[in-house]
Amino acid sequence: MYDYELLQEYLEGQRDFRGVDLSHISLLGANLADIILEGANLTGASLPSAYLAAANFSRVNLTETNLHQAFLSRANLSFAKLNHANLSDADLTKANLKGASLVRANLSGAKLSGANLTGVNLREANLQAVNFCGADLRGINLRSANLMDANLSWANLSGARLSGAKLHGAILTGAKLNEAYLNGVDLHETDLSGINLSEAKLNGANLQAANLTAANLNAAHLRSAILSWAILRAADLSDADLRGASLKHTNLERSLYTEDTQFPRGFDLLAHGAYLATDDTMAA
Repeated sequence: MYDYELLQEYLEGQRDFRGVDLSHISLLGANLADIILEGANLTGASLPSAYLAAANFSRVNLTETNLHQAFLSRANLSFAKLNHANLSDADLTKANLKGASLVRANLSGAKLSGANLTGVNLREANLQAVNFCGADLRGINLRSANLMDANLSWANLSGARLSGAKLHGAILTGAKLNEAYLNGVDLHETDLSGINLSEAKLNGANLQAANLTAANLNAAHLRSAILSWAILRAADLSDADLRGASLKHTNLERSLYTEDTQFPRGFDLLAHGAYLATDDTMAA
């Protein structure tokens, strides 16, 4: 279908365009609110600044589609293929992105407030400066994603896959990172105070000079992690694995560990002010 045919039929009141082939179509700034394109092919389409409020893109192929500055508030993009798509500065407020694939998509500056991101694949996506404040990101794939300067405060990232992600400048205040995969991630000088990192995988992570005051690192995997100059004051290190970790000048004052906590061989716990967890210390 050609662009003029689609626009003409839309103006005549037609809204249902399920399964049509619109690959490489150009619809710059088009008003297509409430359009139904479920199962359609829009590979390589150009829709910058298009008005697509409440549009149905469920299971649509939007690979390499240009949706720069598009208005997609309340749009249904569930299980859509958006790999390599350009969604920079797009408005996806309250959009349904459940199960969508956004591998290497550009979402820098996009608005995602209230969006459903359940099961989304954001591997290697550009999410620089995106606001994820309070978002439910449990278990989603963010491997090697660019999250520099992103707002992840109070976001639920439990079980999220973040290995290789770029988090420099990201705000993580109050975020939940328990059971998250953060192997090899660079978090140096990051404020992680009070963060729940229990059972998180942080093997080889760079936490140099990071603030982990009162952080929950219960059963965390920190093998070969760099923790030199880091502040772990009053942190919970119960059952954590720190074998091979760099702990030079690390502040462990009032931190708690258990008999199952594993430190580098020869590490002097008493000299660093750590306490063995007992019933009395846990109660305190």
